[in-house]
Formats: sequence, C-alpha cells, structure tokens
Amino acid sequence: MSARIDSISPCFIVSDVTQSIAFYRDRLGFEVMYQDPETNPFFAIVQRGNIMLFLKSDREAHPQPNHLNHHYMKWDAYLSVPDPEALAAEFTTNGAIFLKPLGITTENLLGFEISDPDQYILFFGRPDTPAA
Repeated sequence: MSARIDSISPCFIVSDVTQSIAFYRDRLGFEVMYQDPETNPFFAIVQRGNIMLFLKSDREAHPQPNHLNHHYMKWDAYLSVPDPEALAAEFTTNGAIFLKPLGITTENLLGFEISDPDQYILFFGRPDTPAA
C-alpha cells in the first residue's frame, strides 16, 4: 500500500500580496494563516478547510497564470468541492465575480470558474452525477 497524500498547496506568484490576501479572505472565505511581514507582506499563506495557497510577491518575478502562456490550459487550480451550488451562492453573497458561472463543463464537471486579481483561474467543482 502506498503512503497517503491528503492535499496540495499551490504557490502563486502575485503582483501584490496584500491585494491577494483581501481577495481570498473577503471574496472566497479563506483565513489568513501567516503573512510576512505584517505590513506590506511579500509572502502569505491563506487557508480554507484542507486547501492552502501560498502567495508570494517579488520585484523580479511576475504572475504567470496558465492561460496567458497556453490558452488551452486555462485552470491554475482545481478545487474539489462536494456542493458547488452552495459554494457559488456563498461567493455571490461575498461579491465574487464569476469568470464562468455554475454549470456543466465539457469535461462533465459541475462547477464554476473565478479569476483572482492576478488572473489565476480557479475551478471549484466536482464530477457531475446525473440524477437517477
């Protein structure tokens, strides 16, 4: 039996860590677990449930969302959620703007896309299971 891996934590290079913290906290309900330094941080960790994102800013590095390099590789992160409908409703209440609204994708996934301030595209969803 193989050892278990429970989660992954992507590291996004962002243009402004403070702006990214505000987006993930206020629009998507993440908690700020760490930031360095407290004022004008260059690094932060945000978390919601088992999902953690590392946010880093550097004068010499620039955000590199997948779709800006390869138009056919649009998602930077897939976040598996059991109830995309409820999460979409929560995000709507928080004022999040959807890149693609809740629906069924060509990959037969039920979910939606949100773009963060640096154009990283996050897909929140699950495989679509037709009603019996």
